[in-house]
Amino acid sequence: MVKSGLIVGAILFVLVLMASSILSPFCALCFPLFAGLGAGYLAGQFEKPLPEDALKRGALAGALAGGIAIFAQFLAALINAIVLQNPQFNPGYLFGTQPIDPALIWVGQIGGSVCIGLLNIGLMAGFGALGGLLWRKTVADKQVPTI
Repeated sequence: MVKSGLIVGAILFVLVLMASSILSPFCALCFPLFAGLGAGYLAGQFEKPLPEDALKRGALAGALAGGIAIFAQFLAALINAIVLQNPQFNPGYLFGTQPIDPALIWVGQIGGSVCIGLLNIGLMAGFGALGGLLWRKTVADKQVPTI
């Protein structure tokens, strides 16, 4: 569980940091499906839990990976908030209206990253449980018990 969560979390850290800081913080919502499934399935492959424990292990691995990814979300929010302090990138100037207050930009970036990050953790845990179920249905049910 820990091994798969750390592996998927490290990959997810890089992907979320790049997507959220370069494109949009909402791009972080694209990754939980495949990353959660991968974390749950890898937890089953690495640990070979009992079939009844596969869902729990997968969910914990997915939540761990999502917990690592939330740090990338915070870092991307800091990068975006610093970039948006520049007047030429202020969203108010971009749309021809009054400039947006820098404090509001900071609150929006940090608040948005918290909301998206917590949603990612929940989605990763759910899809991690689904990945554990997939491992159980494809591998664990086919194993012959040893006597």
